This record gives sequence, structure tokens and C-alpha cells, in this order.
Amino acid sequence: MTERGTMETLLALEDVTFSAGSVSILKPVSLDLVRGRMTGIIGPNGSGKSSLVRLVARQQKPTSGTIRLDGRPLDGFGERELARRIAYMPQFTPPAEGMTVRELVALGRFPWHGALGRFSGVDAEKVETALERTELMRFADRLVDSLSGGERQRAWLAMMLAQDASCLILDEPTSALDIAHQADMLALVRDLTRERDLAALVVLHDINMAARYCDELVALKDGRIVARGAPDAIVVPETLAALYGLPMGIIPHPATGQPLSYVA
Repeated sequence: MTERGTMETLLALEDVTFSAGSVSILKPVSLDLVRGRMTGIIGPNGSGKSSLVRLVARQQKPTSGTIRLDGRPLDGFGERELARRIAYMPQFTPPAEGMTVRELVALGRFPWHGALGRFSGVDAEKVETALERTELMRFADRLVDSLSGGERQRAWLAMMLAQDASCLILDEPTSALDIAHQADMLALVRDLTRERDLAALVVLHDINMAARYCDELVALKDGRIVARGAPDAIVVPETLAALYGLPMGIIPHPATGQPLSYVA
């Protein structure tokens, strides 16, 4: 993999702020996402993590500043054009009552053919490829609501893959999953960024999972980026103590040497 400075920037935030009424949620934030990398957003509750990803996914508008996708202002994209470029998984996915896994995944092709458009052979191929890559083919005809939590999250990720977007935005995709499904989900997102040369932005609460699977961590506190860098540069006692307000210790992972954090 090339050095970070030579990688292609896909999406950039320039002095972006967000306020809700008189409450300032995000102070000026500047951040770039590059292809082939998975970026994790960490920080305490109320630090602005979900607000940040919703801005990037254009689920809400910044109060000031600019977000650019491939050099173009985000607000200059039409809805379908943007949906072909950015795929977003919210913290709480909507219900999929009466819908099979294949039908859910096929919704990812909507930006490409439209509500009245013809579902083409290319669309069908993209759906099948997404089902295969996420190992959901055996569940393709099952109702989404009959799946376990981990399988449902994987189905939503398959829909994002069928969408064929170049940027994946996931807000706490592992919050309701057991540790095996957390590892499975994050490993899959990481692998996909490399295979498809995607940029991924993921909000995570588990610092150790973030350090294990992300290429880069961005630490938010009180609406500001207080630290940013490779996991071994961020997961250090001083930074974590300042971020979460309690003493933290670090030990190396016995197999990988990656930092593991604990409350001291």
C-alpha cells in the first residue's frame, strides 16, 4: 500500500460545523477520506460522531464549511447521483417487513435503474455478487426479519455493495452484535476497502476493535478532532485518558502486537 500522502482523496471536509439551534455540536472539522482505507471515528457519547457521519452521508446539512466528493461540493450532487457514490448504514436500520434478503439487497440497485427503470442483467449480477461476497447466498430467500442481528447487518452491507458506491459510511454497525459478529463485520468492511479501492468511515465505540481493524482513527471530543493517526499512535494512555476522562492502560496484543486498551 502506498504512503498516506500519495493516496487518492475521495471525500474532504473543510472547516465543517454543525449546530442544532443554539447548541454547537461540531466545531470546525477538516478531514479527508482516501481510497483503500478504513477510518474509524471514536470518542465519548455526545462528541459528535453520528452528526459527523450524517453530514458526510448528506443526511443533514452543515451549518458552515464545505464537503467535497472528488473535488465537487456535496450539495451539487443530485440524489441518485450521490447514491451511486456514497452508501450509508444508519445506527438503527429501518424494518424490512415481508422482504427477503435478495429483495433488500436489490434495493441497492435503485440509484442505477430508478423506480420505473428496468432491472437489467447487470443489476441482477451486482446483487448476486454482493450476496456471494457477504456469504448470504444461503439466506437469499429468507425474510430479513428472521435473521440474527449479525446476519441482518451483513444483509444491509450486501445492499451497500450492490449499490456499487465508492464510499461506505457506517454508524455503529457493531453496537448490537456479539463479539464474533463484530469481528466478522469489521473484517469484511476492511477487506472490501482493499478489494474495491473504497473509502470507509465507521463509527465505533469499542476502541480495541477500532484499533484492530481500522487503518486510521479519528478521535472526537466536544465536537472537535483531538487526535488523528494510525491506531498505535492514537491508542496510547495519554490520548485515551484525555479523550474519555479516566486513566487508561495499554498492553500489546500477544499475537499481533497491536495496542489493547483497558481501564487502569
